Amino acid sequence: MQIFKSLIFNIILYTTLIPVALLIILLYPFVSTINLQKISSNWVLFILHTLRIVCGITWEVTGRENIPETPFILVSNHQSAWESFYLQTLCFPSASIIKKELLYIPFFGWALACLKPIHLRRKKKIKSLKKVLSSGKKKISSGFTIIIFPEGTRSKPEDGIKKFSNSCGLLSIENNVPIVPICHNSGSFWINRRFTKKEGEVKIRIGRPMYGDNPKELTNKAYQWINRNFMEIT
Repeated sequence: MQIFKSLIFNIILYTTLIPVALLIILLYPFVSTINLQKISSNWVLFILHTLRIVCGITWEVTGRENIPETPFILVSNHQSAWESFYLQTLCFPSASIIKKELLYIPFFGWALACLKPIHLRRKKKIKSLKKVLSSGKKKISSGFTIIIFPEGTRSKPEDGIKKFSNSCGLLSIENNVPIVPICHNSGSFWINRRFTKKEGEVKIRIGRPMYGDNPKELTNKAYQWINRNFMEIT
């Protein structure tokens, strides 16, 4: 039964993706980035509510009041596509750090480029870190929040939280903005690289803003908070 429900969900996901992507691409020369992101966010919420109705994946958020009104570094663990969608709805404008290869995907990638993410070639680690810091600084000075998955790649829930890169701590300290840690267990329901979605409730916890003066210590502080909360919700 879940296979059939997942099929229905995927049909809705991909048949609505292309029209929304085309809309964003066509509006790009005339509409501000923040308004394009809001259009994208409305589609994301539609997709997540469709997932809830069709596949039974609900979500519960605690700590939403901890989200600042000014730019910050949003740091989250990474398990599935679910949080990649959901985090886009939390604040505007924002810039996600993504793999450059995503921009080459027809329609989806072209629309994604219009939303002004920070794109990297992950194999070039030193060059990528420099670009994160330089592009992140420009984005933050323009009022953007930076969304970053410091694990780098998706991890299985049973493997716990992977080691974080220090880029989030460096971005925070160099730009005098806080890290806001976010923890979730989405990978237990939207299982990475699996077609069938598993019914259940995604728990999302949003922590209080964190400051520091040492990048490694601040990154570790965010890691410890996410790791501790992940163990509590799984």
